[in-house]
Amino acid sequence: MEAERDRLGGLAVRHRRVSAVPQHRRARRHTTEHGVTGSQRSAGRLIVDALRNAGVTHFFVNFGSDHPAIIEALAADRAQGIDTPAVILCPHEYSALSAAHGYAAVTGKPQAVFVHTDVGTANLGGAVHNAARSRVPVFVFAGLTPYTLEGELPGSRNSFVNHLQDVPDQHGIVRPYVKWSYDIRTAVNAPQIVYRALQLARSAPAGPVYVTAAREVLEEQSTDPGLALDQWRPIDASPAPEAAVDELFTALSTAAHPVIITTYLGRSRDSVPDLVTLAERLGVTVVEHNAEVMNFPRDHPLHGGDDPHRLLADADVIVAIDTDVPWVDSIRRPRNDAAVFVVNEDPLQQTLPLWYVPADRFIRADSGLVLQQLGDRCPAEPDAAAAQRAARAAEDGESLQRTWSAESDADARGRRLTPASVATALHRLLDDDAIVINEAISEAPTVWKHLPRNRPGTLYGNRGTSLGWSGGGALGIKLATPDRTVVSIVGDGTFFFSAPSSTYWIAGRYGLPVLTVVLDNGGWNATKRNVERLHPEGAAVRADRYWVNLEQSADFGGIASAAGQAWSATVTRFEELDGALREGLAQVTAGTPAVVTVRVAAITAQNNAAAL
Repeated sequence: MEAERDRLGGLAVRHRRVSAVPQHRRARRHTTEHGVTGSQRSAGRLIVDALRNAGVTHFFVNFGSDHPAIIEALAADRAQGIDTPAVILCPHEYSALSAAHGYAAVTGKPQAVFVHTDVGTANLGGAVHNAARSRVPVFVFAGLTPYTLEGELPGSRNSFVNHLQDVPDQHGIVRPYVKWSYDIRTAVNAPQIVYRALQLARSAPAGPVYVTAAREVLEEQSTDPGLALDQWRPIDASPAPEAAVDELFTALSTAAHPVIITTYLGRSRDSVPDLVTLAERLGVTVVEHNAEVMNFPRDHPLHGGDDPHRLLADADVIVAIDTDVPWVDSIRRPRNDAAVFVVNEDPLQQTLPLWYVPADRFIRADSGLVLQQLGDRCPAEPDAAAAQRAARAAEDGESLQRTWSAESDADARGRRLTPASVATALHRLLDDDAIVINEAISEAPTVWKHLPRNRPGTLYGNRGTSLGWSGGGALGIKLATPDRTVVSIVGDGTFFFSAPSSTYWIAGRYGLPVLTVVLDNGGWNATKRNVERLHPEGAAVRADRYWVNLEQSADFGGIASAAGQAWSATVTRFEELDGALREGLAQVTAGTPAVVTVRVAAITAQNNAAAL
């Protein structure tokens, strides 16, 4: 552990201890200690101080010509012995935002990402989509190109690139995804803008915010207003109206076949035991649909698997709580007389242009508080009807478990390398506290079934759909949990999307050892599957021609080794699997990032030359 901390350059242990002094007094005392209250400082300095005062501990940065005032402020801090926020250099902006996303997913605390004008903003790419869809709080800052040409102000344009980076609407690059955006136009209110941005990012539903400032503004001088931080807190979580809870409780407690469907309720780890208690006392089946986190212990007899569609024909009461898509109508929809309740911070999914779920009640509330409200209405012990429902649900759950076990047992007997056999092997090797990141995409459900997690905070995924999040995301999670084993399971396509040279450079530079397991099936299976679904007897299927074949030709471990001195192995035979995974885990325990590539069955026999 000491070696790991040394490599982190103090990131895990050197943050200043925060006293029990009230937040507003802390803010004023901080500025007084450094002799700056009443003195002139740049807007760049004010922004850095405001982020630190607000509790931001890490800057994930890809600095550019717009950031001299920020860099100067950080350098001055280091000269004075102030070592926070920690600065994490990120060779690619996608890695930076993904890492901040991962850190926020674990801690709930927003971190800052600094990128360069329009081009750095564009390089954030799908990471902004991921942060928005996953509702994680992140503060993203980008400079604007200078707005003076002739040296009129400090920070004026001094390079041809300053002209080329002048675009009509830089905010428009990210506007569909950020929760709020604003341009700081003067140093006078820079701290207020930072605090408002963080307040909005953290208030439910949480999300990324985007703040800009031109170089002239960042160089402008002003004084610190000494703001009281407790006046910039996020909005408190809201319970449900009591009448709505009464209706929901009555429906659940009198139903014949009640089902709860969730995707991310477990983001609040305290909510998991409350959901278990509710399910046990009322005899309710719980389904984790496209689980982003661990919401309900997989070994619990009331766990109904990951597919809600198989239960919809019988379900007479459905509670969709903390899930964006509880079912897919084109696959199956609830029966006409089913009572449907939607519980969410945003039950109407207002950021999704086309979305609807016909429901009896839409309840805008914090899911954890709703569970507590329902728990207060529950009997201390399940009644006879609840016990009967629980027995029936447990029988169904045991049948599912037997089916899944039979799949992995058949792979083991056949000595086959499959996503199921890889996940099963990992399950035998990982302890209950290990954190699994599942971005296996088309094989994500298989990994989820055969690598079960039973403790809150031991599973993370990406609710967005921009692939590659797990690269930087795993590093942010490791940074937030330095003493935990972190294992990321990805497909070969996902690995490419993750900006791997940037990912493993960061891992090596800052001592963030993660085991990455690549399920290499030689291409984009999700694309192929959709062709097969829509054109099952079409020309593409007949010719085995999909233009998705990556041919299992890349040396993924070699990429990681070249960028970040990672250890790597490639598994081509079943007999090699256990040993490679064990060594990979030993390497990360010793502080070295590791990549184990497993060559599973290729999705197509067609080579790219023949598919032109």
